[in-house]
Amino acid sequence: MNQPLPSISASTPRSKLDPFIEARLLLASIVESSDDAIVSKNLDGIVTSWNRAAERIFGYAPEEIIGKSILTLIPDDLKWQEEQILAKLKAGQRIDHFETQRRHKSGKLIDVSLTISPVLDDSGKVIGASKVARDIGDKRATDELRFKLAAIVESSDDAIVSKDLDGIITSWNKGAERIFGYTADEIVGRSVLTIIPEELHHEEPEILGNLRAGNRIEHYETKRLTKDGRLIDVSLTISPIRDPSGKITGVSKIARNISDIKRAHEALIQSEKLAATGRMAATIAHEINNPLEAVTNLAYLLVTDTSLNDRARNYAQMLLNEVSRASDITRQTLAFYRDTTGPREVDICDLLDNVIDLQKRKITANEIRLIRDFDRQVVVWGYGAELRQVFLNLILNAIDAMENGGIIKVRVRLCGPQKDTASISVADNGSGIPPHAVGRIFEPFFTTKANKGNGLGLWISKGIVDKHSGQIRVRSRIGEHGHGTVFNVTLPRRLQPVQLRRAI
Repeated sequence: MNQPLPSISASTPRSKLDPFIEARLLLASIVESSDDAIVSKNLDGIVTSWNRAAERIFGYAPEEIIGKSILTLIPDDLKWQEEQILAKLKAGQRIDHFETQRRHKSGKLIDVSLTISPVLDDSGKVIGASKVARDIGDKRATDELRFKLAAIVESSDDAIVSKDLDGIITSWNKGAERIFGYTADEIVGRSVLTIIPEELHHEEPEILGNLRAGNRIEHYETKRLTKDGRLIDVSLTISPIRDPSGKITGVSKIARNISDIKRAHEALIQSEKLAATGRMAATIAHEINNPLEAVTNLAYLLVTDTSLNDRARNYAQMLLNEVSRASDITRQTLAFYRDTTGPREVDICDLLDNVIDLQKRKITANEIRLIRDFDRQVVVWGYGAELRQVFLNLILNAIDAMENGGIIKVRVRLCGPQKDTASISVADNGSGIPPHAVGRIFEPFFTTKANKGNGLGLWISKGIVDKHSGQIRVRSRIGEHGHGTVFNVTLPRRLQPVQLRRAI
């Protein structure tokens, strides 16, 4: 039978205490000083003991709760748990880390983790239960915050990656998978050098050195390598990862694909260059055009002068031809100069008719048959004078490629799922472009015309098409089975077409 503890005062020497009593006093002290609520109850659920932590966590003083039912602390919708707990305790079972909710004296619900053990008498019979309750509200809040942060990372459009201080990738979100092409299973555990081009491997030790010093790197623009071997422009924000003691244990990287932004920026620069070139060219052409008109008139007078012999008239005719050629060049240059009225709707077929009609004399003289195959009333949004320059360049190039005659076919079609793109092609069966030159055809000052061209026409044309959010492509063939070249320009369009085809 249990013996009651003897009365002990503060003056009782510890040396005179029974070891059993001393052990009991030590356990009582531990219970009273615990940060967790330690409570006992009998098998009817009546609270029989209550430590200071229980008072702090649940708000009741011992005199307010001892002798009352434990159900005082249990929310109404969870009272069914008590029956199950008592049933397990009566069977001698222990319940570990049972997460649930209990009610504070104020009515507030508290998240708790319970460990519940049966209390046995000397014969081993279960006579009650002890409960250790830990307030896990802060832990729950922390866990929820972590889950939210994890969800944000996983749903981010940017690549969010972590690595250790040896450069080994330790985490990889969906954004990283979309941008770089690797799944998490493929890349986690591998070196971050996998996505860094070989010529930029020197960046990694520099980055790690900065991070070990605790520095953060923001908006660092560089290039990275995708799984399929493409180089992409990225902007990196790189931060050190610290453990609870503040020690740097790894690195987090946020990578944003800025390839489209870079391309747009380069297109803007090209457009500005083109505008400056146009203004300069127009000024020069204007200054040259006036004296050229005077020379043309004088050459015409010489050609029609009957007092000259045949040889002199031939020279005069040659002079008139060359002056006319120079005049054509200045007119084309003036046409290149940009509209100042802003973009507007441009009827592509009307524009092409105008370009072709102006070149009729040259087309006829070179014994060329030009076929128009148009979907009429195809309208695009842009600068008419600039687009005219594009198609004038393409048609003149086709004419120059056929010194001994041939066929040029100019075709206008609609393409795309919504018929929202105008496709304009200029095809000739002329001399063709050598294979080694096709890849460089849009470079400035590159030409296949020897002394006849300056290598700026197609470069300017590509700049104009890029500015109009379009594309220009070329394919060419030289060989026994035929030769010729096709330039294709695609541009965003507006109105619905009416198909009409004719040839000159």
